[in-house]
Amino acid sequence: MNRLRRLRRDESGMSYVFIGLGMMAFLSASMLAIDVGMLMTSRNQAQTSADAGALAGATALVFNDYNDRSTTGPAVTQARNAALANTVMGVNVSVNASDVTFPAHPTSGEFNRVEVDVFRTGARGNPVSTLIAWFFKIKTADIVATATAEASPANAMNCVKPFTIPDKWTEKQTPGWDVNDTYDAYDNKGKPLAKPDIYIPAGQPGYTGYSMEADRGLPLMIRAGTGNNIAPSFYFSLAIGGETGGDEYRWNIANCNTTMMQFGELLTTEPGNMVGPTTDGAQDLFDQDPTAYWDTGCNCVKSPMKKSPRVFPIPLYDPVFYDSGKRNGRTADLKVANWIGFFLEDIQGNNIYGRITPIKGMFDAGAGPAPEGAFPLAIRLVK
Repeated sequence: MNRLRRLRRDESGMSYVFIGLGMMAFLSASMLAIDVGMLMTSRNQAQTSADAGALAGATALVFNDYNDRSTTGPAVTQARNAALANTVMGVNVSVNASDVTFPAHPTSGEFNRVEVDVFRTGARGNPVSTLIAWFFKIKTADIVATATAEASPANAMNCVKPFTIPDKWTEKQTPGWDVNDTYDAYDNKGKPLAKPDIYIPAGQPGYTGYSMEADRGLPLMIRAGTGNNIAPSFYFSLAIGGETGGDEYRWNIANCNTTMMQFGELLTTEPGNMVGPTTDGAQDLFDQDPTAYWDTGCNCVKSPMKKSPRVFPIPLYDPVFYDSGKRNGRTADLKVANWIGFFLEDIQGNNIYGRITPIKGMFDAGAGPAPEGAFPLAIRLVK
């Protein structure tokens, strides 16, 4: 009996109980601190991988082939390559061709979005291994991330070159339209022609202007305009950002002027003869990437640089707006109607030769919506 009483009152060994409970609490806290933190890092890395894939896919739609959404097409291929280039905890994610999809825009219905799903899961054979949670028989965890990028019409542009050519019209005088035509809707007395040339601006049904896909690779030679002629090859020199002068003009050709330009903006022309600064600036630009060339096989630019400086945006002016001012005796204003991408191929004398190419635009929250028919596309993550 006394022995039982002693055993009942004996507290020796209780420290082992507390140590055991403390160890459990320590392991639980460690699991939260180490494994949860690791899994959060894994999730962020997986999201980075998905974001990169979606942006690369949308970029391929713009610059490679907007219509090819096949499993072996450039959009799917580049989306997968970009996603796989970003590891999660040092291990590649799993991205199959079927994990790259092209959902429709929720309001316009256009299939201009690229969605990419990336996986590090047990089902794909690459789950994320745990450290402390392994003692609780939680040996792996699944990580999945999704991102969606969009190639939507751009409503603004920067890095434009300081010269402008007219937007494309429907040629009625000498059908069909070619780079040697001139825009004519009235005779020299201001009377409408029997078959006037027709220009419909972007944002209106039946836009007649340049198309990113239909005009890709179109050869175009531009030279200084003569008089008030409206011709595809005649350019007017511009003062970008309000700065005038030959040196500033030449610099704006060879470099990127970050002044933002929007649809409908009135352009300021350079007061002097800018033929020399134009060709000098174009040569400066050409020399930055002298080995770039136009590949007729892919109908695209090939360059050792990631982004050739010889690809740049040119603002297009509204030919009707300009012609109206010219005929009514007021200032013949140049109004931004759109932009095209232009690849500088060659310079011969005062003439600049190149090809029309897709161009990336910008989304300016302070500007109005981009009109339907906008040539440049803005690439951005939307989800």
